[in-house]
Amino acid sequence: MKIVVTVKQVPDPNAPQALEPDNTVARDRDVVLDPGDECGVEIGLRLKEAHGGEVVLVSMGPERARDAIRKGLSMGADRAIHVTDEALAGADALLTARALAAAIRPESPDLVVCATESYDGSTGMVPPMLAELLDLPQLTFAKQVEITDGRVVVHRQTEDGYQVVEAEPPALVTVTAGIAEPRYASLRGIMAARNKEIKTLGLAELGVEVGEPAETIEAVVDAESRKQGEIVEDDGSIGVEKIMSVLQAARVL
Repeated sequence: MKIVVTVKQVPDPNAPQALEPDNTVARDRDVVLDPGDECGVEIGLRLKEAHGGEVVLVSMGPERARDAIRKGLSMGADRAIHVTDEALAGADALLTARALAAAIRPESPDLVVCATESYDGSTGMVPPMLAELLDLPQLTFAKQVEITDGRVVVHRQTEDGYQVVEAEPPALVTVTAGIAEPRYASLRGIMAARNKEIKTLGLAELGVEVGEPAETIEAVVDAESRKQGEIVEDDGSIGVEKIMSVLQAARVL
C-alpha cells in the first residue's frame, strides 16, 4: 500500500503571531511541522505497519520547509517530495492544490491523508480541491481510519456524533487533530532521516502555471469577544430555580 501524506511548515502555534501588510500570515519567525499534519503522518505510519507498503510525504513551501519534511521522515516516513518555486509565494488554496496534485498524481497512491485544515490558513479548502483534481472520493473529518476487506473505513466526526463511511481505494482522507497521538522521533529515526530521499520539484517539472489567483483577502477583523456569563448571587434559596429557568430558556429542558 502506498500512502501519501501532505505536510506543511507553519508558524509555531506556541509563538506570537503577526500579519503582513497584505493580511497574510507573517512567516519570518519560528516555524514547525503543522501539528495536524503530525497526526496525518502518524495515521499513515500506523496503516503502513498494519498493511505494509510505504509512506510518502508531499509538501509545498520554501527551502526551509525541508526542516518540517525532515521531522516527518524522522517519525518514520520513507521518502518525500518537496514542491518549491518562487512563483508559489503567497499561493492561494487552488494553486496549492494544483501544485500538490501534480506532484501526487505520478505516485498513484492507494490513500492520500491530509489534515482537515492547516494551522495558519485554517480554510480547509485544499483537501477537497485536491480530491477533485485527483478524481478521488474523499472521506472527511476522520477520527478513526482503518483498512477492512480492501476498503477504506472511516469513523467520521460530526456535531451530532459520528458516521461510519467507506470507499474503495484510491481515496483521500482528512483527519482531525485528535485522531492519534503523534509518535516522538527517536534518535535512530532522526539519524536515518538524513539519508532519506527528498525529491525537489518546481512548477516547470510539474507542468503547472500560476495564472490569476482564485481567491483574495477582502478584510481581516478581530474575532468577536465572548460575552461575559451571568453571575447569580445565591443565598441558598434561588440557585436551583435560576438554573432551571436558564436551561428552559435554552430549550435544554
